[in-house]
Amino acid sequence: MPDRTGSPDRTAAPDSTASPRRSDATRTAILHAARERFAADGYERATIRAIARDARIDPSMVMRYYGSKEGLFAAAVAVDLKLPDLGAVPRHEVGEALVTHFLDLWESNEVLTALLRVGVTNQAGAERVQDIFRDQLLPVARAVCPDPEQVATRAALSASQLLGLALARYVLRLAPAAALHRREIVAWLAPTVQRYLTAPNP
Repeated sequence: MPDRTGSPDRTAAPDSTASPRRSDATRTAILHAARERFAADGYERATIRAIARDARIDPSMVMRYYGSKEGLFAAAVAVDLKLPDLGAVPRHEVGEALVTHFLDLWESNEVLTALLRVGVTNQAGAERVQDIFRDQLLPVARAVCPDPEQVATRAALSASQLLGLALARYVLRLAPAAALHRREIVAWLAPTVQRYLTAPNP
């Protein structure tokens, strides 16, 4: 409001959105640095100090936001696959639907790539991948598997194709895998995933 001279008040409070923006940017920087560091060093060797240095912040800020290395790791590899309801997909299209969904995820979410890199380098990362498999992929496979006793096996076989592709294309960046067009990947992989999930016993 104007002061007694009629001039605008220059002591008004700063934009209240500035602090939340800085907070979000700091969290993003911490999580990005943590994923890179966990993937490179493994859970045991990665340190809060190294992660803070990579994020160019004080280590106390990491502890302020995440409390501990365990809390930071859980946040860094928190993943919701948002898998489609295959029970609502025509049965002959479930392989294509799942492969297409995972391609969308891998290409839009660096967390998944980081999780895969961490999962192949240390036990904590592997256990997180196992949790995601159990909690998110098994229910999807259960909706279409013809034999309830084979749900876990069929889901694991499907995961071997999807994770194998991701490892070759997005982590190792093997040239032939990286060069494949999405349509080619779906054409190659979808029938195999389809067979794993819905075909009669081999």
